Amino acid sequence: MAQHYSVHELADLSGVSVRTLHHYDKIGLLVPGRAKNGYRLYGPKEVARLQLILLYRACGIELSRIGQLLDGSAGNEQAVLEEQLVLLTERRRQLDQTIANVRRTLDHVQKEQTMDDRERFEGLKRETIDHNEQTFGKEARQRHGEAAVDAANEALLAMDEQTWNDMNALEGRILELLRAAQATGDVTGEAARALVSAHARWLQMHWGAGAYNAEAHRGLADGYLHDDRFVAYYDNACGAGATQFLRDAIHAQVR
Repeated sequence: MAQHYSVHELADLSGVSVRTLHHYDKIGLLVPGRAKNGYRLYGPKEVARLQLILLYRACGIELSRIGQLLDGSAGNEQAVLEEQLVLLTERRRQLDQTIANVRRTLDHVQKEQTMDDRERFEGLKRETIDHNEQTFGKEARQRHGEAAVDAANEALLAMDEQTWNDMNALEGRILELLRAAQATGDVTGEAARALVSAHARWLQMHWGAGAYNAEAHRGLADGYLHDDRFVAYYDNACGAGATQFLRDAIHAQVR
């Protein structure tokens, strides 16, 4: 004789709550038989139907469409399942990618927690060099030569933390001076002289001892105007025409 289950027994067997089974009955999605006492009884047919309902629900299909699928009024069941398989596969790919990103981030956090301040500083310098090489390395090596770029990288690696902080502070100061000097419109005035002097100090810190000269400074300024990244950097920070003003001030004063 086929096994039949009460609503509580089926709930325990399937993991679906009694309340949910009552709801499925109410909307006609899973209608059980009735015992002589009026209690719900679920036979093999209802159990099999519930398994399909749970499968479709796991795929994210709405209850109304599940009813249509089970009753044969929603089109090709195979096509629906194939569509859901594609969606689930993509969802799994996205989840796997998210998990991988979380693992990488966690690994980075764990490494950061075990690093002392010196290790963090050395890592920051290395990251800066890598970024500069990826962003500007090819053009810099073509314009200034392999030896000059390698020397600049070595100077950066040899820099102590105080000098590093001073260099970054000076970079911010240059932008302030550029805004002030550009407002005067005078590429040879006092404000422009302060700007060019600060920019020269900043280059000397970047390039290392003995690498700076007037010709290289003017050449770099010309390069700014031919690179949209530098134009965007200076013009966005200091106003339209700031890159041109900086170039003209450097050419006017650096001999």
